[in-house]
Amino acid sequence: MPVISFLLYVFITSFTPGPNNIMAMLFANQHGLKKTIRFCMGVGAGFFIIILLSSYFNLLLKNFIPKIEFFMTILGAVYMLYLAVKIITSKNNAKSEDGGKYNSLPAGMLLQFVNPKGILYGITVVGTFILPYHHSNASFLFFSLFLAFIGFTSTFCWSLFGSVFQKFLSKYRNQFNIIMALLLVYSAISILVE
Repeated sequence: MPVISFLLYVFITSFTPGPNNIMAMLFANQHGLKKTIRFCMGVGAGFFIIILLSSYFNLLLKNFIPKIEFFMTILGAVYMLYLAVKIITSKNNAKSEDGGKYNSLPAGMLLQFVNPKGILYGITVVGTFILPYHHSNASFLFFSLFLAFIGFTSTFCWSLFGSVFQKFLSKYRNQFNIIMALLLVYSAISILVE
């Protein structure tokens, strides 16, 4: 497994702005960090389920269609390049208003099942980085727990630094987006060369 590319992809995809992180930042600004931890735990639980389901879904595809591994790798690299373009061209949309009822563990968990970024992330990270190298139930469980922890950590960090990070992003948004996009391009190229 190309560990550096895997960790770069996981870090960039998890810590860049997306529905989970923006909502966590918003909730922390509106309701405080202590009340937002429930939402962050829900995101982690939802990611655990999504990654576990993605592992078995990708394994099923790979077992029935052995040649799909190459296409899954290409799809993963293309998706990373797509994310790089989206990051560079993104606008600041963290100003939406959400009620406190969405700041909960079940809401954070259920968000993962309607979050296209999260679902594509699960399918891509498993198909590109995990399944070609690991096939046991224990490894699927380990990576699901690891990625769920990263999901929790990213939303918690966005919550923790909610207003400060929001100011930083608005001040240095272009530079931050360029660096994140270039790291994604590096990850995409390295999995294709691997």
